[in-house]
Amino acid sequence: MSETFNFTVLVVDDTEANIDVLVNTLEDLYDVKVAMDGETALADVLEEPPDLILLDIMMPGMDGYEVCQKLKENEATQNIPVIFLTAMTEEKDEAKGLALGAVDYVTKPFSPELVKARVKNQLELKRHRDHLEEIVQERTKELALTQEVTIYSLASLAETRDPETGGHILRTQRYIKALAEQLKNHPKFKKFLDERTIDLLYKSAPLHDIGKVGVADHILKKPGKLTNEEFDEMKKHTTYGRDALSVAELKLGSNSFMKYAKEIAYTHQEKWDGSGYPQGLKGETIPVSGRLMAIADVYDALVCKRVYKPPFSHQKAVEIIKEGKGKHFDPDMVDAFVAIEDNFRKIAIEFADSDEEKKNLSL
Repeated sequence: MSETFNFTVLVVDDTEANIDVLVNTLEDLYDVKVAMDGETALADVLEEPPDLILLDIMMPGMDGYEVCQKLKENEATQNIPVIFLTAMTEEKDEAKGLALGAVDYVTKPFSPELVKARVKNQLELKRHRDHLEEIVQERTKELALTQEVTIYSLASLAETRDPETGGHILRTQRYIKALAEQLKNHPKFKKFLDERTIDLLYKSAPLHDIGKVGVADHILKKPGKLTNEEFDEMKKHTTYGRDALSVAELKLGSNSFMKYAKEIAYTHQEKWDGSGYPQGLKGETIPVSGRLMAIADVYDALVCKRVYKPPFSHQKAVEIIKEGKGKHFDPDMVDAFVAIEDNFRKIAIEFADSDEEKKNLSL
């Protein structure tokens, strides 16, 4: 009796005699529930989903076919196995039920041993499916964690080249997510900024400056203004980042987070008016991911202390970004940024690198 009450079976039939036979057959093995019409059955399933449903076809009002169809149309109930109960024997009736998603038929009058065998087989299949789903979910969690650890390890490697910006990767990925969430219903962006894409942008954003590992220390950490030659070398961090992440994308596929990581690394220094680098892209030819990161990266650079400047106040940073509307930045994105500027300020305070930065942000 090890199976007892491990599973719940819902019997749906409008005839008491049929219900009695099925309950007597199964009650020692399973937790058996009963419904005598289709509407009640659907309500019961939504309230407390059973593991399997024995469903009569010929019932007054809503028949079994309609009940099964509604169950399969609902994501919450579509995976519950349904065995039809019927006196029909014609193949077309059986085919109709199977086409609707039923897994088996039991014909009347019921053979108790046959009912037990059919129910047991389907519940064993369900047990295996559920176990496989658990394994897949666990594996998915492991892969997601591995992905995040990989991203942060690579991003941290880049940040070690610029120790004054330890919280930069944490802040910029939160900025980009906040801005994307603000824009997801905008007519120009709603087809691109779905929940999955926003999540991938959030995960890949920390890799935007990975190419800095290829820039010489005397240039990257120079406290004063760069010469033209030094600035040309600094610009190459976008190309270095793209090249490194392209190798990873080939392994993971174009639908992976690496696609966006590569885009962001390569295009976050482009400007709306075409004066950016490395390609001099203009307007909407700049990928959405790069345009988002442009605002996130510049805001963070403004409000944080750098070897070449003190931290600016939040309000000054906002004014500078507003001045860059239609020049450096996508105008629609600037409008979205202004609408949620306080969210940026809160993120910057929460992940600030120093008390000096927190003080400036609180002004």
